[in-house]
Formats: sequence, structure tokens, C-alpha cells
Amino acid sequence: MTTTAPLALADAGEAADLAAFLVRLLRFDKAAAVRLQAVARSGADSVLAVFGRLPLGGSGALAIRTARLTALAAPVDRTVSAGQLLDGVNGEANTVTLPAPVTGPAWAGLLPPRSGWRPAGEPPVDEVYPELMAGVREFRERSEAVPEHHRTRAVLDALADEIWSRPVAALPELPLRAVHAAYVIGFLKPAVPLTVHRAGGWLRLSAPAGSVAVRTAAAPGAGLGLSPVR
Repeated sequence: MTTTAPLALADAGEAADLAAFLVRLLRFDKAAAVRLQAVARSGADSVLAVFGRLPLGGSGALAIRTARLTALAAPVDRTVSAGQLLDGVNGEANTVTLPAPVTGPAWAGLLPPRSGWRPAGEPPVDEVYPELMAGVREFRERSEAVPEHHRTRAVLDALADEIWSRPVAALPELPLRAVHAAYVIGFLKPAVPLTVHRAGGWLRLSAPAGSVAVRTAAAPGAGLGLSPVR
């Protein structure tokens, strides 16, 4: 169903956070698309989930940001332009107007599963953060050391994949890619609590501001949609 009326956000903070998320996403890809999902529930319990892909190296990670709604008249499930969605965020009225659907990229049809998540760990951010920063420094130093005429996108992607595919020391099943994605999209900050859940071949790293999901293996039946979570 195509929704034309603006969605009412819970407050100005939700509008600002949604806009900030989209701005960060568009820094990676000015033509980025996002998948939107929301199910009408009771009153303020309605939530809009926004899924965006962060192209970090040859692989990527899905960033998930939710926005609380005061109400929702009809379910939402569509892929739209991130830039047009950003234009539709009205911080004064606390609303977001959904743009027309677009033909989505392949990742938009392969979302994490709706259920079946089980706890996988709670890596301490004071251990994870220094490890992340060491990876950021290593990528910068090694990429700068590559002669400019050899510094192609393929070379940089291969370097990024090498660094961000390494396991997190505090939770080896979690790739550093998930931590890096949470950092660049604004979810990972000093002193925030982190939790990790697994469902099939997916891992989800969650912080109070949002979640990042990475696919670690083929997961039959995965990709059927994710219930909005924070």
C-alpha cells in the first residue's frame, strides 16, 4: 500500500535523529536507497524502521535506525531514496513524508530475519573502542602508503576487507566490520552498552541509538524482513 500522508513522529528528537542517520548514510552514497518497514500497532508503540547499507570494503553492513510514531494508519514496507526521505523530515511539525517507492538494490530484498534472535554476548565498549580506533589508524596509514597510481577502489576495498573482517577480541564471532559500521553511522560512542544477537547466519550489534546487522554465512530462510527493533 502506498502511504501519502506524512507519518507523525513521537517528538522533535525522533525527527532530528532520523535526519542525522540519513545524512550520515548519504555521505557514503549520495544516491543511497533505504528500505522502510512499519506495522500499525497500539498508539505510541508504532515504530518506523529504516534500513540502509554501508559499503565498507567489498562487503557491507546494514544499519538499522528506528523512529517512534504517535500512530500508524496502515503498514509500511517500501524502498525509497534516502535523499528524498531526508527532504521529507519536518523537524518543526515532527513528521516525515514518505517519497514514492523506487526499484531497490539487491540488499533491500535480503533483510535479517524477523525472529529467532538469541544472545551472543555483550562486548565492553571500553575494550572494543580502542581496537576499532587501531583499525581506523591502520587503514589510513596503509592506504596512504599505497602509491597514488595504484590506489584504486579495488585496492582500498581489499585493504578494508582485510582489516574489518578481523574478529573482535572480546567476542571473536563478531567481525570488526560491525563495530566500524556502528561507529561511522553514529551508533557507537564511548560508554554506551553493546549487545550482540545471532539468528542463523546473521549477527546484530545493538546500541541505544540503533543496530548494525552483518551476514556471516548463508542463512536459509533469512531475508524475509525484520520486525522494527531498536
